[in-house]
Amino acid sequence: MTEPVPRHDAFAALRIPNFRNLMGGTFLITCGLQMQRVALGYTLYLLTRDPLSLGLLGLAEAIPFMGLALFGGHMADRRDKRRMMQVAGAVFMSGTLLLFFASLMRSHVSDALLAGLIYVVVFIEGLARGLYSPASSSLKPFLVPREHYGNSATWSSMSWQAGAILGPALGGFVFAAIGLPGTLAVVVGLIVINILLTGAIDPPAAAKQVASKDPLWRSLGEGLAYVWRTPIILYSISLDMFSVLFGGVMAILPIFAEDILRVGPEGMGILRAAPAVGAVGTMLICAWWPPTRHAWRNLLWSVLGFGVATLVFGLSTNFWISMVALAASGAFDSVSVVIRGTIVQSLTEDHMRGRVAAVNSVFVSASNELGAFESGVAAKLLGVVPSVVFGAAATFATVAYIWRRSRTLFAVRL
Repeated sequence: MTEPVPRHDAFAALRIPNFRNLMGGTFLITCGLQMQRVALGYTLYLLTRDPLSLGLLGLAEAIPFMGLALFGGHMADRRDKRRMMQVAGAVFMSGTLLLFFASLMRSHVSDALLAGLIYVVVFIEGLARGLYSPASSSLKPFLVPREHYGNSATWSSMSWQAGAILGPALGGFVFAAIGLPGTLAVVVGLIVINILLTGAIDPPAAAKQVASKDPLWRSLGEGLAYVWRTPIILYSISLDMFSVLFGGVMAILPIFAEDILRVGPEGMGILRAAPAVGAVGTMLICAWWPPTRHAWRNLLWSVLGFGVATLVFGLSTNFWISMVALAASGAFDSVSVVIRGTIVQSLTEDHMRGRVAAVNSVFVSASNELGAFESGVAAKLLGVVPSVVFGAAATFATVAYIWRRSRTLFAVRL
């Protein structure tokens, strides 16, 4: 008599208190910082009336993050990851409090000074994110058994996406209702709860092990070398980087909303939310039916699907088709995120987790921030629609190249 096949538990990772605390903290810090970004961006535009000021705000966070993330990974492999996250949270809170008091004393603070403070605080928070991100990412695998890595990657991505959806919406509503000081006070409250939840995590001893005391530059080089000599990790994060770098359209959505689809700011808000809605819906499905059984094949198909959805969006002149295409792009991207997260968690050695997480974070940040820059430049040089078609074609070329180079990875089982 054969034994019954154990039923898949979609909530397996969430049944673990340590992981649940981490995910709750991830949701709150993401939601809070997204609320802060909406309020600061709107305030900055009211102060300057210059669209370039908003682009510089993004760079003010991205540059310090990308500069410090590799060092953050080095530290995460040598220090208590939980304490690193709490220190970073304290920096987030301190910066938000500084802006809170400056906004309370608005009559004594000039427009130029407040704008300068916003840039300084966002820069400092970019540094803090360079510590928080690799510490958080490298802590997750220590909190769940290996057989639940795929499930934990799904819920981890979903908690971030939920914060990314709810944060901007709440930020706009709260900012309109109670202004900048009130919004920043709410953000401080969310950060405090994040710090408390992080403190409630009791990681196993393995998460606190101190790696070898190699010099800093050798340690950073080890992280890059580890990714380079592990093809499945290198190819998976490269697929994500190049597809988002060339295929991302978020930065030029205002042009589509205003000049091509003619739906105004309300329609643009719907279009901007569509990828995240598609992503969360797909991740809920992934929690029940994980896409990791044929991981490498599914990863390639998901990136290819992202390119097709991008192409459809670029060629569409119908709002509803464009909305569905963006939702589909978020759905395909979420499958890629789940598989890539499972690959990095499953195949990275414990003593390298911080540095590999940092390399992954730099790749992701580069694709998002540089992708926004590439979108603007390509739209300027080629035209809006041709630039999106070019981005989709570049995604197809990336998939074709890596498909040929990675045929041996189809047999890998996670």
